[in-house]
Amino acid sequence: MTAAEVLQQYQDRLRELSAAADQARLHSSLAGLLLFLGVALFLTLGVYAIGRRVPAWTPAAVVPLVIAAAASYRHRRRGRYRAGRLRQTYLHAVERLQGDWAGGGESGEEFADPAHPYASDLNVFGEGSLFELLCTARTANGKRGLAEYLSIIPSLAETLARQEAVQELKDRTGIREQIAVLGEFEFLESRAETFTQWLDSPALTFNRTLQIALLLTSSLAGTLLLGGMSGLILWKTVAAYMIPLLGVHSAIGLMFRTRVNRMADWLRPVSLETQVLREGLRLMEAAQFQSPKLRGLMERMRGGSVSVRRLERLLNALNERNKEWFYLVSLVLMAGTQLSMAVENWRMRNREALRGWLEAWAEFEALNALANYAYENPENSLPQFGGEEAAFEAEALGHPLLPVGSCVRNDVALNARTRFYLVSGSNMAGKSTLLRAVGLNAVLALAGAPVRARRLRLSAGAVCASLSIVDSLLNGKSKFLTEMDKLRQALETAADGKQVLFLIDEILSGTNSQDRRIASEAVVRTLIERGAIGMLSTHDLALSEIAELEPLHGLNVHMASRSGGGPMDFDYLLKPGVTKEANALAIAKMAGVPV
Repeated sequence: MTAAEVLQQYQDRLRELSAAADQARLHSSLAGLLLFLGVALFLTLGVYAIGRRVPAWTPAAVVPLVIAAAASYRHRRRGRYRAGRLRQTYLHAVERLQGDWAGGGESGEEFADPAHPYASDLNVFGEGSLFELLCTARTANGKRGLAEYLSIIPSLAETLARQEAVQELKDRTGIREQIAVLGEFEFLESRAETFTQWLDSPALTFNRTLQIALLLTSSLAGTLLLGGMSGLILWKTVAAYMIPLLGVHSAIGLMFRTRVNRMADWLRPVSLETQVLREGLRLMEAAQFQSPKLRGLMERMRGGSVSVRRLERLLNALNERNKEWFYLVSLVLMAGTQLSMAVENWRMRNREALRGWLEAWAEFEALNALANYAYENPENSLPQFGGEEAAFEAEALGHPLLPVGSCVRNDVALNARTRFYLVSGSNMAGKSTLLRAVGLNAVLALAGAPVRARRLRLSAGAVCASLSIVDSLLNGKSKFLTEMDKLRQALETAADGKQVLFLIDEILSGTNSQDRRIASEAVVRTLIERGAIGMLSTHDLALSEIAELEPLHGLNVHMASRSGGGPMDFDYLLKPGVTKEANALAIAKMAGVPV
């Protein structure tokens, strides 16, 4: 399947969903009309029954019709809403395939860390970032999982396990549709922070004997009320027993009032987020997988939906207890206190299990997002890993954030023979874009995703980049000091024995040419001696001498204007040797200087 065929498939699905939404809207209107007529008939018959113009039981005969109409209306409304949400999902998918996705999705800014070894330099987070391109996660917990996949380099074994899982999930579009419509409403969430804050809150102890006694007295009070209402027990007898029971309940209620109120504050956000989590866990439990990674996640989530369903029912009951129709009864039966006790017991039994369910779900959504990327980019290839020495060998490598039609591809071969490229060329020639293409494809590969290349073989290791260095008044760091921190990170990572891929744009540009030449050679030499490979870009042609030093095994390459074109007519292709172009006058002319 090609990308054009995937686009056509999405557009066909959009038409199906639009038709389904129109049909659901019609059925929903009819069900609503039927419900209105049923309620009107019930009220009319009720008035006639009061006036004894019809038998007293007549209004009750309409109740089944009203209940059926209400259920049908809710079902039709949910179907309509589901079709609308799916339609929105496919609209975003079409935008991704057409290259119009930047700025319309989840930027992931909340996960950005300026001190990260490569995230800010490679545009991993932010508007128009790799995260925005990839993120199809339904929940905040899933977004966190994807962010971790893109910012934490795993072991080679973990990368290969993810790669196998992504391939299995690639064609499971049905699962992706189910995830997209989790929860009755789109605003419902499942944030790990909401649950962890509750799980980490101080334990609220309730005496077990007192819990049993309270259950017995509440049951007795409920039995007395039902007996009195049905006429089986005289109200005089009911009152005689209820007065002491109410006294006991009042004393217990005052004893636990502070604890119950504190729990209510913790549980309000949790109660809004259990449905999405429960539906997600149930989805995983019902699925069938072959890859060890997915089977492991499924095992970690097994039984979670049933347990979370119990919690959800307790929380729903706790919310209902404050409703007007049940409030007085709940006070008599101490429903709030008993439900709070039950929720606390659930928390103590399932605390660690819930953490595991949340982590497993976050991973599954991350894998599903990578699988969706693989499905929408069928021309991408699976990277290969291997070799004891650091390597990054790619054919037809392209920048994954650029539209396919305008993406220029290059071959890159960093290995034991060529340890680094020194890329020269003028501004806008494409040097930084090339370095980011290398870095982003490495991040995708290590996360377990396919890459934008005809072929890519690389070693598992660390990525360190220094491409987007700016002054930071907030942190009190100059551009030069920030760059030194980045270089120190790369050197220390390489010293730890990891196979480092370094990517450095305009190395040490904040110092004079002579010092820059000496210091840059020292940095590169140290990185190479520690087993690293990488790329440097520069305007300073004096630095090209570093690549000619035989012990460093470097290679001078450049990017320039196309043959026969003007000085700013770039073709973005990598060429051998040092650039011989000069476009100072063209740049001055762009700035409005008469030349």
